[in-house]
Amino acid sequence: MSETRGMLTADQLAQMVQEETIDTVLVVFTDLYGRFLGKRIDAEFFLDSVAKRGAHACNYLLTADMEMEPVSGYEFANWQKGYGDFHMVPDFSTLRLAAWLPRTAMVICDIEDDMAHSPVAVAPRSILKKQVELASSLDYEMMVGSELEYYIFQDSYRGASEKGYKDLDPVGWYIEDYHMLQGTREEDLNGAVRKYLRKSGVPVESSKGEWGLGQHELNVRYADAVSMADRHCILKQCMKETADQLGCSVTFMAKCSADQAGSSNHIHLSLWKGGKNSFQGKKPLGPVTCSSVFRWFLGGWLTHIPEFMVFYA
Repeated sequence: MSETRGMLTADQLAQMVQEETIDTVLVVFTDLYGRFLGKRIDAEFFLDSVAKRGAHACNYLLTADMEMEPVSGYEFANWQKGYGDFHMVPDFSTLRLAAWLPRTAMVICDIEDDMAHSPVAVAPRSILKKQVELASSLDYEMMVGSELEYYIFQDSYRGASEKGYKDLDPVGWYIEDYHMLQGTREEDLNGAVRKYLRKSGVPVESSKGEWGLGQHELNVRYADAVSMADRHCILKQCMKETADQLGCSVTFMAKCSADQAGSSNHIHLSLWKGGKNSFQGKKPLGPVTCSSVFRWFLGGWLTHIPEFMVFYA
């Protein structure tokens, strides 16, 4: 294995395939909603073909709604143009075990144009990488930690659907913020996910109860922006699929019930240069002690919040 537990090199994957401990590779990308889409590839075929030439998927997947229905009005792909394919190019720095699934590995792909083989500009990973490149042009590295909160229900996903997602039964019955006893009652899911993530190349920090009934959060180690975005999506996939296996369900919705606390996705973001946090400072600038870099960073963020509020909300 590589230094981070659960990460794989191509040679390590080949060895595991030969030893028949891996037989499936998830070849995935993120859609506009941060969900993993893609294909399950036979591991031997992955090594023989997909590892060298990538795979393809229909470009409507970047124009669909939450119910997977194509939406009109997109310039990238639409019924008038006729839908085609894009190229899924594995990023081997993301190759890892998917420990919550038997005999399975995973690799995250960048999305390229099927003909020109240039990045598809509207793909989420392309958008993020462009911003990373812009920061790099100023000699900054973006370091990010996302902090996800979620509700756990005793209903299965199918059961929740059959109930119209109403009157779901939360695993908790009183406020559990930092409450260790209630947290213990939810360890079937949260404990399993912590273990699976640690074995899948996603370093875990902690989990804890939140304010709402059955509300929890699980925190993983911060990283550079692209790696953290990958970890964020893997956490959600692992959490949902593990819940599915246990016959329960989770939601990361910002507000799943009018009478319960909302769930946040806190984003901790800093700019680094030369291995040091550029936001730190020794003199007060306004109400906080910080660098001028942080002052201008915060000012820019506040300036552009109105345009970005639709994404935050």
